[in-house]
Amino acid sequence: MPFQTELTRRLGIKVPVVQGGMQHVGTADLASAVSNAGGLGIITALIFPTPLGLRDEIRRCRTLTNRPFAVNITLLPALVPPDYGAYAQVVIDEGIKIVETAGNSPGPVIRQLKAAGIIVLHKCTTIRHAQSAVKLGVDFLSIDGFECAGHVGESDITNFILLSRARQSLKVPFIASGGFADGYGLAAALALGACGINMGTRFMCTVEAPVHHKIKEAIVAASEHDTALVLRRWKNTTRLFRNKVTEDALKVERESKTGEFAEIAPFVSGKRGKEVFVNGDKDYGVWTAGQVIGLIHDIPPCKDLIARIEKEAEETLRERLSLVTPPSKL
Repeated sequence: MPFQTELTRRLGIKVPVVQGGMQHVGTADLASAVSNAGGLGIITALIFPTPLGLRDEIRRCRTLTNRPFAVNITLLPALVPPDYGAYAQVVIDEGIKIVETAGNSPGPVIRQLKAAGIIVLHKCTTIRHAQSAVKLGVDFLSIDGFECAGHVGESDITNFILLSRARQSLKVPFIASGGFADGYGLAAALALGACGINMGTRFMCTVEAPVHHKIKEAIVAASEHDTALVLRRWKNTTRLFRNKVTEDALKVERESKTGEFAEIAPFVSGKRGKEVFVNGDKDYGVWTAGQVIGLIHDIPPCKDLIARIEKEAEETLRERLSLVTPPSKL
């Protein structure tokens, strides 16, 4: 039986599973595969150096799927920030109906998108930030627990607590993000009050993800211990796959006498991280991965993965419901 949650109803998707926006990974190829499988695929805007590049990718995605898909716009600190407003305008002009936002000071972009009638899913790592996003008029919150890949925030609250706090505090529907890979996780998220889940690392390890097969094999071989937190010293804590470069970066972070970011910058280069997904050398640069790598044991097509998640979640919810038995009348 199909799931009916606020997420599936409003977004027009079949299974309450969202593919999170991922740098270097969220292309039309992956987004369309997720959407065709019944979830919500997402193109990552800032993969493309210009707004016109994003426009072309949106149009390419439309040749690959007739199902709903979204665009991610993440606002992160940069010496020369991208023209976020221009990227948002391309999204509007191309008729995209759903956008995932994340990062710092998203107010102007969210207001621009909402003025165009777009459904906004905003990702945040604290209840305080979520409440600020509610005031901006977002439609859904994506609650990102400490288990997640990439920017984990500075409060270290795992999803078991964070989702329950969201249920207690928020008046806007929310999605669970960070630590999800299967239908058991989806069932748990729904039980905690979420209306769906957001998965990043799990979708990296699918047939359609534009990631070298050796990196996918490295994810399958990894355990939940194979990530590391880097850049905490600079209050920009990021969860990365634990490899040689990550270990070198951690050594600099621990031992730097000056605390100058310039000392660690060469080790956390995004350019080298991008090359990892092309050349298949897991130790070539840093790349993000969540603790959920310990739950990933295969490299399926998106269609098979989402069908499996749907089946597992339904069976789990039915089985747990059977534990509730009416009292005896005797």
